[in-house]
Amino acid sequence: MARRCELTGKGVLTGNNVSHAHNKTRRRYLPNVQEMALHSDALGRAVRLKICVSALRTVEKKGGLDAYLSDAKDRQLSLKARRLKRAVAKATGGAAEAATAA
Repeated sequence: MARRCELTGKGVLTGNNVSHAHNKTRRRYLPNVQEMALHSDALGRAVRLKICVSALRTVEKKGGLDAYLSDAKDRQLSLKARRLKRAVAKATGGAAEAATAA
């Protein structure tokens, strides 16, 4: 189970614990990754993703998963999220074409 956010790409960082005596030991800084079900309005269903809580706050700020994915860069998204982004674009693009044709 990889500790990596599927939306932001945030992962494990490493550093040092530094004691009062200035002894250094290696440690890992883990991101707050949770498995969550986010609702996609374009697809009409919930999608389960492993995301960090800071990404969840950003999704809420942007107005939902679809809006977040449309603004996100492909290189930071996981393969699953990129496929989801394409599916959302296809679903909203088809709806936009139908609205302009009518």
